[in-house]
Amino acid sequence: MNKSTLLSFLLAVVTMCLSSSTTSAFVVRSSSVVSPSKTTAAVTTTTTTTSLNVFGNKKSQAQKAVAKEEDSKYWQGEWVCKDCGYIYNRAECAGLYFEEQGPGFRCPQCSGPRRRYAKKVGDRVGTTLDGGDAPILIFSFGGVALTIAFGIWAVNNL
Repeated sequence: MNKSTLLSFLLAVVTMCLSSSTTSAFVVRSSSVVSPSKTTAAVTTTTTTTSLNVFGNKKSQAQKAVAKEEDSKYWQGEWVCKDCGYIYNRAECAGLYFEEQGPGFRCPQCSGPRRRYAKKVGDRVGTTLDGGDAPILIFSFGGVALTIAFGIWAVNNL
């Protein structure tokens, strides 16, 4: 192989790589073809234009009905963090409804647990579906009472 053939081959490979990696959002390029019979680099590309659907596809009536049914399953009002006042925003939280968030969900603003969120109705903030802080307070005071009772029993039985 002489130098000019090798050089033209390398030039054809580089041109083919550059033309196939360069893409545009509005132009579709087919793969490049190199003619093996010629010693010069012959690269052919075809370009076609495509239409760009900016606003997405229209939903059919069935898809609209399914979306409306799914929306009706969830609270349409706002969920508010009781600690910092952050209002839950679906767009900021992976597009999930609040009810779809797992138990490990934390407030993006103050890192408060999911149980600290409450439904907001007008100007009033209610309690969450899991009962709020009442179960935690009941078990905490119960644990303190049992600890004191065990301490008194242990002192009397020494």
